[in-house]
Amino acid sequence: NQSIDQNRHDSLLLLQVQNDLNAVGLRLRDMIQDPQNRRILEFRPEFERLRADLEESIREEARLAPVTRRAERQAELLSLLREFRATSDLVFEEASRGNEAAAASLAATRLSAQQSALGDLVLHLLERNNEAEERADQKVAEIYEAGGRNIYAFQAGCMVTILITSLYLIYSNRGMFEKIESLSKQRRVLAARLITVQEEVLRSVSRELHDEFGQILTAVSAMLSRAERKGVPPDSPLRTELSEIREITHSTLEKMRSLSQMLHPSVIDDYGLEKGIQWYVRVFERQTGIETTAKTTGVPVRITGPPAIHAFRIVQEALNNAAKHSKTTRAQVEMIFSTNDLTVKVQDFGKGFSATKKSGKPGLGFVAMRERAELLGGTLDIKSIPDEGTTISVSMPLQQEDLILEESMREVAIP
Repeated sequence: NQSIDQNRHDSLLLLQVQNDLNAVGLRLRDMIQDPQNRRILEFRPEFERLRADLEESIREEARLAPVTRRAERQAELLSLLREFRATSDLVFEEASRGNEAAAASLAATRLSAQQSALGDLVLHLLERNNEAEERADQKVAEIYEAGGRNIYAFQAGCMVTILITSLYLIYSNRGMFEKIESLSKQRRVLAARLITVQEEVLRSVSRELHDEFGQILTAVSAMLSRAERKGVPPDSPLRTELSEIREITHSTLEKMRSLSQMLHPSVIDDYGLEKGIQWYVRVFERQTGIETTAKTTGVPVRITGPPAIHAFRIVQEALNNAAKHSKTTRAQVEMIFSTNDLTVKVQDFGKGFSATKKSGKPGLGFVAMRERAELLGGTLDIKSIPDEGTTISVSMPLQQEDLILEESMREVAIP
């Protein structure tokens, strides 16, 4: 069990290393493609701070590396880190000599490749840890099954033997059950961390798509429009080609904006969960052709931040499941606000399913919804009736600060 605890702790540290690598990668990209044309040396203090955080995370991870890890993998990680540090020092050394072009080229080629190699290796180590965790879980399950078989074997004996043996098993297995419960708690913590990291990555990618690539495509479209208006005869084939390129650029820009919103809907940050769900219902209806309505009951409260994101993702997953599996032509999302909590119901009117006949493990979508409901401090309930449809309900407590803010906004609105 000490090995299992160490493996889980190491996975959390590897996630921290991944975060540090992502931060270094973003700053490296800014060094290479800075829209403000700043000199590379201006990035040095923050880059070295991020690099120091990365090195500290890797040193801490190396101290707690699982014993099952091959020595050459650990040596490779430290070697890549030393190469990355040496190359970054060389980049800033070239920049300090005034060789901006050489420094930028070195950063774009060797330093970027080394950062990517570090990221790939960390991901590989994290996958190995996950595999080790699965093996440990399987072993625990095997122990549990073996204990069950022993119980059945003892039941064939006399009542006195059964009683004595049962008491012995209860006593001897108490520690095992406590450890299993501890592992379950740690797994929930890891799942919460993974979901948080996922949302942070989605938010970062969404922001980069909107801010960086959106501006680039807008500028390209404007330049094509100017080129089309200036000096190109109306009957010229070049004018037609420029127009087609501009239309393709505009279409790409719209698709990218739509993708950015799906990755992290800014409407939730700006207007709260209720408006975010109403927006997504319209998008879902347009994309799937399923008639979908959004209904609000009670006095709405503006919910933002992580609670809004988790509730939104549950609604998103429930509607996607309805579109994939229910064969429905109609769906409904209802938000029920009460004094201290919110219940969101997603209902389809499709084929449904029978809980007694549904076989196999729950899908990843249902598991993710339950994990997010637990993060909200709420509950998730799934009810389905064959040929009538499925209803997925999530209940969550309202944060006290949300209630105070909403009450203040209503008081301000009263003349």
